Parts: sequence; C-alpha cells; structure tokens
Amino acid sequence: MVDEPGNQATRRDFLKATAVAGTATAANLGLLANVHAGGSDAIRIGLIGCGGRGTGAADNALHAAKNVKIVAMGDVFPDHLQGCRSRLKSIAASDDTVKGLGNSVDVADDHCFIGFDAYEKVIHADVDYVILATPPGFRPMMLQAAVAAGKNIFTEKPVAVDGPGIRKVLAAYEESKKKNLAIAAGTQRRHQAGYLETIAKLHDGAIGDITAGRCYWNQGSLWMKPRKPEWSDMEWQVRNWLYFTWLSGDHICEQHVHNLDVINWIMGKHPVAAVGMGGRQVRTAPEYGNIFDHFAIDYEYPGGVHVMSFSRQIDGCQGNVSEAVVGTKGTCNVSSYSIKGETNWRRGRKPDDVDPYVQEHTDLIASIRSGKPINELKNVAESTLTAILGRMSAYTGKEVRWDQALNSKDETMPAKLEWASLPVPPVPVPGRTPLV
Repeated sequence: MVDEPGNQATRRDFLKATAVAGTATAANLGLLANVHAGGSDAIRIGLIGCGGRGTGAADNALHAAKNVKIVAMGDVFPDHLQGCRSRLKSIAASDDTVKGLGNSVDVADDHCFIGFDAYEKVIHADVDYVILATPPGFRPMMLQAAVAAGKNIFTEKPVAVDGPGIRKVLAAYEESKKKNLAIAAGTQRRHQAGYLETIAKLHDGAIGDITAGRCYWNQGSLWMKPRKPEWSDMEWQVRNWLYFTWLSGDHICEQHVHNLDVINWIMGKHPVAAVGMGGRQVRTAPEYGNIFDHFAIDYEYPGGVHVMSFSRQIDGCQGNVSEAVVGTKGTCNVSSYSIKGETNWRRGRKPDDVDPYVQEHTDLIASIRSGKPINELKNVAESTLTAILGRMSAYTGKEVRWDQALNSKDETMPAKLEWASLPVPPVPVPGRTPLV
C-alpha cells in the first residue's frame, strides 16, 4: 500500500498481565497506553499480499508484542513473496527488538502460496491472525473468506473500491461480531497518541459544536512500473495497481481515506452527500491507467455541516497532508494537535510517542489475548465509502447521496481473475460518465 512514513519512535517493553484486558477499552476512550501486548500464547500470523505495505505490516507486527510468529505467506507474484520472505527473515535475525520479544519468521516452503487463490491457502494454513495487504480491490472477498474461517484480521485500508464491495464488507462485519473476532484496520491515526488526545478534547467540547472542516492529501506523483513485453494485461495492471480504479479505488480512496477517516471520527458519523470535481491534468498517458490525478469534494454531514476535501498527486505543487475543523467556540488543526479557542492548547510530538503503525498491531494482539476483541471494520468501511462517494461525484459531475453510493450496482472487479487480456475502462468524463 501507499502510505506516509510513520513516526519511528522507539518501542518500550512493559505490559503486565493485569493491563492486557484494558488496552482495547483505553483505545476506545482515547487513552491508549504505550504498550507491548503480553502473554505467552503464540500469535501465528499469515501474510496475504507481500508487496511493500505487506512487508511493512508484517515488520510492524513483529515489533508489536511478544511471541509473534509469521508462519505463512501468499501473493500472486513469486518475486514479491520471495523478496518479502527474505526481508522478514533478515529482520527477525538481526533486529534486537524483535529478538528480545522472542518473535520469529518461520515460513516453510509448503506455507508459501502463489496465485489468485493464495489467500485461501494462507487463511487455512494453521494461522489465527491474517494480515490483508493486497491491492484494495481484492479486499472484500478476502475479508469474507477470513471471517468465514474465524480468523482475527489486520486489514489495510481501504477495504473496498465500490458500493458492491462495501456491502460485502459490512456483511462480513456483522458476521465477525457474531464470531467475536478481533479486526483492526490500517487507519493508524486511530492508534496515534497525538490524534487520540486531540480528538478526545474535541469530543469533550473544546471548540464547541463542529460547524465546518477541511482535509488534504496533496503530494507529488508515485511510482509506476513500465510494462514488460511478457506481461499480460492483468499482470501489468496488478503490478501497477495504483492506476486502475478496480484495484485501488483511485487515490482519493487508496490514500485520502486516512484524512476522511479522521473527519468521520471527529464527527462521529459519515456524510450524507457529496458534490465534487476532479480530472487528469498531468498523468494523461496510457501507463497511468484510468484514474484521476486531482479531486476537490464538498462533503455534507448531518446538520448541514460541510467539509472540503482535496487530494492531488502532481509533481511541483505544494504538499499538504492534514485535517482541521472549525467549531462554535474555536478551531483545531488536528494533524498538528493544536486548539485555539476559549483555552488554547497544543500537545506537540513527544519523544516517547509510539509508531502508530506498530501500535495498531499491539492493540489488536492485546485485544485478542484479553478476550475483548476490538473491531474497526465498520468504521473503515464507512470511511472507505466516504471516499467512494466523493469519487463517484467527481467522475459523473453529479451530487451523490450516501445511499446511492452504498447501493450502487457499479461492480468494478473483473468477472475472471486470470493472466489474460483485460481492457482498461475509459477514463471517466464528468457530465458523460453515468451514475450507476
């Protein structure tokens, strides 16, 4: 997955048995402890998706708690799996924190799986915790399969790329509650001390009622892998998944979902409608698939509150990755942990702040071991649909209501997953592309 760098603060070993059960509750209250999950019961992890984000997520899990073992891996590409396996083995052998926690990477050859069905083999390979880090288009079917098998889950964001996918995820969420499964999502700001403290103050009324907001993910362009003659259409697209809506959901979904998730978290609800625009100003060549390179969305929340959302991937422009809100009694720059109002407050970043990419695994593992599982799947599904809602409006040039996005019939996943011909859908044109 594509993501911004995490805060690489040093971890501390300390969770005692009496503290384990309180971790999930503390997270819900915005009072998350800086902890390693304790306990002697082994956590056996299967990794599904062995690219950069999958490798990173597995590395994070190895740093998150004691007695963690990575025992199975799956990817559609052998080179991804081999590179990831080698990298994780090197980390386990050389990293003092990982060794001190007693963690290991013990992936036998017969627990390495390749192909579009590799995820099913990992899920059923004697694991109790799966990491889902493939391109987002595959996420709904993998979530459904993992929940059906009764596995605890760490899922990267976003969790779908279209309305039909979101409906599958919400159904999986309802099933996961019945099975008492633990599910954490890669919306790591919800596990980041500064965000937790800041948003707790907003929920306590530090700036009164929220009346407006804004959020940004504006940056330069990302990687692109030139097509090789031996690659089929499918392989070319999956290797360059960022640039195809069926795989990434476009960058408003794949990347800007982080900021939209923060806004939903602050508001305590999702938007009711969106009006947006966007297009391809710079990335117009065929190698950039069928996605846009910029979006501007006006989200309407209940009570007539409007939030402006901007996302862009164009070189040479000013960058901005942030969230801010306005209230009846002040303002808050959420991403810099500062409030101006009746009482000014600024937290700042602290030397002992924990890397939230690690903390989210710590919290998930602690909740598993405590028997009080956290479940973030509905939150991330709603934040994902918030991004899809804005994209649908920008693609069509129409206002889109929440229920229209949720009940959309626009299923983007190809009918067959095979290494074969796969035409690229046309680039959407506002005013011409229909709302389905």
